[in-house]
Amino acid sequence: MTEFQNTSTKISPDLKIIDLGLIDYQEAWNIQTTIHQNLIQQKRENPMDFSHHSLILCEHPHVFTLGKSGTESNLLQPRDKMDDIQARFYKINRGGDITYHGPGQLVAYPILDLDKLFTDVHRFVRSLENTIIDLLSEYGLEAGQIPGVTGVWLDKDQKMPRKICAIGVHLSRWVSLHGLAFNVNTNLDYFKYIIPCGIDPKEKTVTSLSKELQREIPMPEVKEKFIKHFIHNFELKWIP
Repeated sequence: MTEFQNTSTKISPDLKIIDLGLIDYQEAWNIQTTIHQNLIQQKRENPMDFSHHSLILCEHPHVFTLGKSGTESNLLQPRDKMDDIQARFYKINRGGDITYHGPGQLVAYPILDLDKLFTDVHRFVRSLENTIIDLLSEYGLEAGQIPGVTGVWLDKDQKMPRKICAIGVHLSRWVSLHGLAFNVNTNLDYFKYIIPCGIDPKEKTVTSLSKELQREIPMPEVKEKFIKHFIHNFELKWIP
């Protein structure tokens, strides 16, 4: 497990970045919820304590997750046939519908105390989206948001926009949980087993950075760029 330290210009001075590499979804969930619950407990005991924010970066083996506002009918692969495609399925407490995680996809779980930054859910989601939009611009790709739909899209104003990043979050006492899934070198064939985030395949589709650029992208390179733009969009200052 790799950790980086950061000093913030905001009230809470430190951001801990934890790179878990390729890790089982349940194991990462346990780590994420432990950090989340500890931060909430610290806030209860001492509201003036300048606790660490955390940012978990990882990849998962093939898994489908269904948010609390989703419908299981958007899972097209029978649950008793998951072993046939080497995948697992979880119902979880984030917002949004069903999505896929797998190797080659950068998953980011920001566990931030928004009381120390800004208490605005929409700004939080937009800041996550802008992090990916700014990252993609470094690869010469123009991405954006579609009003009323979370995530990051390419050709957002065209007939068939392509989703490259899914976002689903949950907040408790203004501490964030869950986050985003950015398709870098993702096997997009797995999206055929779901209707991702309820997307009508006749209207929208999914893509990846490697598909758009027609080459594999080194994940460490993407993580470095992601951290840089994440810190910028959340107005944090990283001092190695």
